[in-house]
Amino acid sequence: MRIGRRALLLGTATAVATLARPCTPRLAVAGEGSVIRRLVAAERRIRVPSGDGPEVAAWTFADEPLPVIRLRRGERLRARLENRLPEPISIHWHGIRVPNAMDGVPYLTQEPVAPGQGFDYAFVPPDTGTFFFHTHCNTIEQLSRGLAGVLIVEGDEVVPHDAERVLVLRDWRIDAAGAFTPFTSDAAAAKSGTFGRLRTVNDRVVPVLDVPAGGDVRLRILNVDATRIAELGVEGAEAAVIATDGNGLPPVPLTSWRLGPAMRLDVTLRAPGPGQEAVLYDYFAPEPVPLARLRGTGPARPDRPFAPAALRPSNFAEPDLARAEKLRLTFQATAIASEIVLGDGQVLRLADNLCLSAATYWAIDRRSWPEQGHRALPPLFELALGRSYVIELVNATQYQHPIHLHGLTFQVLDPRQGAVGQRADTVLLGPRDRTRIAFAADNPGDWMLHCHVIEHQETGMMGWFRIA
Repeated sequence: MRIGRRALLLGTATAVATLARPCTPRLAVAGEGSVIRRLVAAERRIRVPSGDGPEVAAWTFADEPLPVIRLRRGERLRARLENRLPEPISIHWHGIRVPNAMDGVPYLTQEPVAPGQGFDYAFVPPDTGTFFFHTHCNTIEQLSRGLAGVLIVEGDEVVPHDAERVLVLRDWRIDAAGAFTPFTSDAAAAKSGTFGRLRTVNDRVVPVLDVPAGGDVRLRILNVDATRIAELGVEGAEAAVIATDGNGLPPVPLTSWRLGPAMRLDVTLRAPGPGQEAVLYDYFAPEPVPLARLRGTGPARPDRPFAPAALRPSNFAEPDLARAEKLRLTFQATAIASEIVLGDGQVLRLADNLCLSAATYWAIDRRSWPEQGHRALPPLFELALGRSYVIELVNATQYQHPIHLHGLTFQVLDPRQGAVGQRADTVLLGPRDRTRIAFAADNPGDWMLHCHVIEHQETGMMGWFRIA
């Protein structure tokens, strides 16, 4: 086995946290100030929905289909990736402001990890919050087969919650026998994308999650699906949004919140009484779709006003809006290859088709990545390290696009879902929509920018930018 350039000779202990746990016990830390994980990407037979469904030949990073890595603010993660799959993979640590070499983008920040090979990721997350990790190679298929996990960085609670539950939303593209159905098609990729037949939370269909009756429960909700957009709301309990994409904000009452692929929402929920239930719904459908039930258990907590506490803020570099340089990006559809603009002929690198698609339906500023031939384009823009920027994101299409920036946390300047100034790494653009984001360019390197409807990403709506 060839060890990656950045090998760290990590330990081999594997530890997987549960999706439902109290939030008070101390982490098990391997080594001084480090959390060590061995992530072995392999095919594993699992049952979907968990326990009573058909066996599915899933691709996962661990024996648990949804591994959860927990660490505390200031601790270093050392993750050894081993590839036992038949095709190359990588790991992108979504939402974490990692050093550029750890970002996991094939051909831009690292070579894809070939079958039988490994790679060592090591970094100290600068922010607390709810994040996740996933492959960034042949993403539509690998992510749909299950290749994802949750990363939680603790240390942002000023007032501890009584309990915590992690809720991971994803579709399974399988038939009744457990065989995978097509992950994409030309017709779907050029529109809203391909949806799975089986909608799950924590790989279960409408699971019942026990919560302490009358307690304040932190829900960490992650949309790791490749396509699905959900409009989330809770019935039967009071709830408030306390963080977006892992970044705390002054608590906002939850009526409904639209969550695109790759976006996360932290919610404080006042649990129902003993034996009673609250229901998490998706309203982005002709009829509300129940996703999970939260059942109050144990003796009821004393009655008291519902007053969620704000989270401790992360170390976020505030952009200087008065001096910020203004830029603009337009997200478009491209009907034929002749519409693709390759710039001034500059070719950054020749790649093969291991991690890319051959079709192009989407573009950013009339440039698609990749065109057939898989040539990387010049950067969308080059930013000066330490300078502030405001970028207007313009959706010139009739479809929704969750736009994700690697390497940065940005501030949303225009009202989105009732909140102004929220911090995020992914922002959902509606049809013919526009919004402005602002950030300080404080993380040097070459960074991806793309739509997180993965079929849109892999058929053109992707580019990169440089901070130097």
